[in-house]
Amino acid sequence: MCAMEMKKESLPVFTGEGYRIQPHSDHERLYNIELEAHVIDRFLEEVRNISDEQLEYIPYQRLIVANTLLELLDENFGETIRHILHDRSSGGFTVGLSNRTTDPQDYVKFSTALTHLAGIPNFDAMSQKYYARFSVKHTDDSDSYLRQAYRRFTLHTDGTYVDEPTDWLLMMKMEEENAVGGSSRLLHLDDWEEFDYYYNHPLASYPFTYKAPASKNVSEDVQRKTFYDWNNRPCICFIDQFVYPETIEQAQYLKGLSLSMEESSGLIELELPVGDLVMLNNRFWLHGRAGFEKNPQLHRELLRQRGRFVQ
Repeated sequence: MCAMEMKKESLPVFTGEGYRIQPHSDHERLYNIELEAHVIDRFLEEVRNISDEQLEYIPYQRLIVANTLLELLDENFGETIRHILHDRSSGGFTVGLSNRTTDPQDYVKFSTALTHLAGIPNFDAMSQKYYARFSVKHTDDSDSYLRQAYRRFTLHTDGTYVDEPTDWLLMMKMEEENAVGGSSRLLHLDDWEEFDYYYNHPLASYPFTYKAPASKNVSEDVQRKTFYDWNNRPCICFIDQFVYPETIEQAQYLKGLSLSMEESSGLIELELPVGDLVMLNNRFWLHGRAGFEKNPQLHRELLRQRGRFVQ
């Protein structure tokens, strides 16, 4: 059965002490989490004296921040977050701070609380921390599309060039000025019309070599199959910039796969306000970014965390 033919059922609504989780207005697979204002204010007050430095140098502080949020809600909140991220019919949500703060340190603490309710972030070699902050501006001389504002950042999964599991991904918008365009581009694997063709192709299980550019601070090459099974369901590992085919046939397969996803009707563009984040299962969601309209004063800062599930 083609992935697009699978019947989608309406996502349920979850409510609890201080929060409501309901289907997202812009995507039938995503949820949106609304935290009550008093919960946000209390959380920010209780973690006010925890610095970014403490979060970076003292790993248990990250879990303490997560527990602070959990205690302001209820014990079901963390379980629900994990359920959503594992759930094949969804696998993602958005949530924000409702303009209760514009302090970047608060954004780091809030995103850290969310990720540590889901699992443990991987070490980000690019930033040398458990999270990365990076800017997109008018000019750029980097060695990948990550910071290049006027190019489309094609659909991909994270963690392709590192030898560790990357189960989930969090992206948070921290600052934005003079930005038109640049929306998040998202595709759930089960909404891709030509999934069956590429999944059943002879090269679908070929271990392609992935190499990171210098800016990623990763020197080892890794071999990754494009498709694999996780929880008895097909998943994908792919990014066009860092995969090194060895033959023309392999290159044609990879190019066709990328173009097919880029042209899928299941692809949506999602706008995130400053202070909001999106968290996705990295195994069956692909993400990218639309190009911006040119503006010499363009500035956007993003925060990224990605990691693994734990029991």
